[in-house]
Amino acid sequence: MNTSELQKVKQRYNIVGNCDGLNRAIDVAMQVAPTDLSVLIIGESGVGKEIIPRIIHDNSPRRREKYFAINCGSIPEGTIDSELFGHEKGSFTGAIGESEGYFGVANKGTIFLDEVGELPMATQARLLRVLETGEYIRVGGQKIMKTDVRIVAATNVNMRKAISEGRFREDLYYRLNTIPIQIPPLRDRGEDILLLFRLFAMQMAEKYHLPKITLSDEAKYIMLKYKWPGNVRQLKNITEQMSVLSQEREISGEAIHKFIPEDAESTQLATISSPGSHSYESEREILYKILYELRGNVSDLRRDMNSLRKQLDAARSATVDTSASNLPSIITDQPSATISSSARTAAPTVQDAVAEEISEPESLNLEDIGRQMVEKALERNGGNRKKAAQELGISDRTLYSYHTAWRMLRSMWTASLL
Repeated sequence: MNTSELQKVKQRYNIVGNCDGLNRAIDVAMQVAPTDLSVLIIGESGVGKEIIPRIIHDNSPRRREKYFAINCGSIPEGTIDSELFGHEKGSFTGAIGESEGYFGVANKGTIFLDEVGELPMATQARLLRVLETGEYIRVGGQKIMKTDVRIVAATNVNMRKAISEGRFREDLYYRLNTIPIQIPPLRDRGEDILLLFRLFAMQMAEKYHLPKITLSDEAKYIMLKYKWPGNVRQLKNITEQMSVLSQEREISGEAIHKFIPEDAESTQLATISSPGSHSYESEREILYKILYELRGNVSDLRRDMNSLRKQLDAARSATVDTSASNLPSIITDQPSATISSSARTAAPTVQDAVAEEISEPESLNLEDIGRQMVEKALERNGGNRKKAAQELGISDRTLYSYHTAWRMLRSMWTASLL
């Protein structure tokens, strides 16, 4: 599209701005308008995404048919299916008659789905079927309905993130994103900020018969450096505030700070960090710092666990050495045929006996744990075996047998150590 045609489109739709990103978006919209391809408009809240679908519809073969702009985020989740696809009489409380829904009424026309990223998952499945086959079923109905609707969608949500979090269907995203159009945020549009300010100031002056406001050089610099989190919508609101509330018609750099928020909750002016100070420019840097600290904590925990493991191994080795001093007499008292296994293994050596002896303390440790549980249960219940058995979930006789056996094992273990 040449410059003259582009200017005609801007004048027709009252579009102000000359930045390359905006011109590119208008150019793509005009090229895709004659087709029936789905379009996904991506941009922050307040950048003016609603102008692009209007351009597409007015320059398409469907321009004489109906056009609906639907804000998906403003419709309650319980009624959005009925609003979009219609419903049958009596399908739910309050359904006193049939409804065609937007897809039925807008047949042969265009539907603009704003904030499409807010659609519930069930509605996304219905929308995907309409895009692929042109078919849908009304709420409470069984008959398959047909429609021929062109869909233009817009979102200010990070769709890749929404897909990874399971909030948006990946197949629907690729179906909607046939032709993507990116609308640049106001902070990236440079001198367009001042052009839009003059437009809004002139509109306020004409509407309310007020003297037109202007900006000093310092105020212009501040306007250009501000990040504008609300984009064009915020710029319009601030211009209207200045037009009504400012006593001076030329806004100075000092006066403009009364209207542009500088608190931590809003996006602040572009600041330059002083030497020695540290400011986080993004949440990613904060997350990296947290992860780095967590990694240090994990390393400390791993070091403590290794130290504890070494202490346990040293205590276990001391126990094994004490028990292994009696092994030669045990082995020599038994014939080799008895020691050998039934799986064709050779007669065990002293090393085999040591290996078998190492596994015994582990089983004894488990029994110690059980013994401690029984003793603690008896202590909590004042020595009453019946109540202790109920607490442990075993019978009184079983508790008595276990307790007696553990006392005998303890006596034998003490005798062996002596």
